[in-house]
Amino acid sequence: MLENSVPLSHYLMLSATLFVIGVAGVLIRRNVIVVFMSIEIMLNAVNISLIAFDNYMNLSNGQIFSFMVMCVAAAEVSVGLAIIIALHRNKPSVNLDDFNLLKW
Repeated sequence: MLENSVPLSHYLMLSATLFVIGVAGVLIRRNVIVVFMSIEIMLNAVNISLIAFDNYMNLSNGQIFSFMVMCVAAAEVSVGLAIIIALHRNKPSVNLDDFNLLKW
């Protein structure tokens, strides 16, 4: 690790802050798009911590796992947006409370 680089604790605090913002967005907001974006923020927070630990330990495993998380996030975006569009066609609303179509 370089002497003039940013310490690991700064990256972990940034990652934890982003993750908490994402969790708050999922729990508080009722808009489907905002909840979806909050999940993406949480995934990016995990990527930041993976890359930070990878840089701290001088390994390349964190970058590989981060790339895998980005691939899963891209698949989640495509499937999630398809579900949102299909639900929006039946009920023209973006409020989560209005989507009871998937209940038994």
